Amino acid sequence: MRRTVYNEDHEAFRETIRDFIAAEVVPVYDEWRDAGCAPREFYKKLGELGVFGIEVPEEFGGAGESSFKFHAVITEECARAGVSFGGSSVHTALCLPYLLEYANEEQKRRWLPSFVSGDMMTAIAMTEPGTGSDLAGMKTTAKLSEDGTHYVLNGAKTFITGGVLADRVLVCARTAPPSPEDRRSGISILVVDTASEGYAVGRKLEKLGLHSSDTAELSFTDVKVPVEDLLGEEGKAFGYLGHNLPQERLAIAVGAYAQSAAAVEFAKAYTRDRTVFGQSVAAFQNTKFVLADCKSEVDAMEAVVDRALDAHDAGELSAADAASAKLFTTERAAVVIDKCLQLHGGYGYMMEYPIARLYADTRVSRIYGGTSEVMRSIIAKSMGL
Repeated sequence: MRRTVYNEDHEAFRETIRDFIAAEVVPVYDEWRDAGCAPREFYKKLGELGVFGIEVPEEFGGAGESSFKFHAVITEECARAGVSFGGSSVHTALCLPYLLEYANEEQKRRWLPSFVSGDMMTAIAMTEPGTGSDLAGMKTTAKLSEDGTHYVLNGAKTFITGGVLADRVLVCARTAPPSPEDRRSGISILVVDTASEGYAVGRKLEKLGLHSSDTAELSFTDVKVPVEDLLGEEGKAFGYLGHNLPQERLAIAVGAYAQSAAAVEFAKAYTRDRTVFGQSVAAFQNTKFVLADCKSEVDAMEAVVDRALDAHDAGELSAADAASAKLFTTERAAVVIDKCLQLHGGYGYMMEYPIARLYADTRVSRIYGGTSEVMRSIIAKSMGL
């Protein structure tokens, strides 16, 4: 079936991204994976290409687009080539919405031009070693100084994608203890300069997958953060975090669909070329049936993702809608990619093949952005259960 979710501008952008990936990413991607991150200068290239400024207003150096579909195109093209843009998706899909929605005019003038160019890379630090999905239980604190000029930040964060190379990190911290009536109150977001004294990057974490993106532990020891770097209002961050979750979960759903579609193409190409018992693996009925099942699953995922993309651009994607899209696509992606790996036989277990990397990369999609169990709770609540 013909997809109607993208227009001519999106498809022209797709060609640009596809050519860029072929020239700038594919030839060096194995080096990025071995290093555990994309090189810092690569992000400057993304800035020059305009990737970071798609949704940034023109007055700050961006293109002023409102559609999230351009980011979906990037996700699809990266999956198609079996690569990623390192931790840059956090910069655009996760951090930018907070800056656009909650930064004041002075902050936007100070941060957005360098955000667009790639001179200032960002990450967001929510998760702590002992909290996981329970963000209200965070222990990191930011106490206002007696003279009211700065906050003193103390604590630790973990699983911070982009945390090694970031220049500014949106750190969620308690500026006040939780109230008896609402344990979610008292949390604020500080946009912390990573060059600040007392700010430290701990271990670069070794992950099962996503080896080309840096993920780190962060610690803060009496870090002074100017009050001018408070994002939005003090104590209101929990509501801010909820505001951006539908887009974050949509981005994960798009990734799960795109990886599944890529897995089918990788398996189709491999089974056509691989010969056993005198014929191609693709010639066996089992192979045909498995790939047919996978194709039908991908078609269903595509329909869910496209509907969610349209709803998001129209401002109508609810938290429950996004949770449903994420739950369905990530759970089905696990099944599809596993089947496609099986068709590769022993070579599917070798990391030199993109199917093995997809298998490892996609596992986290059922965890980050809210676990599948959390998604089920959100959906059930929306059903009145």
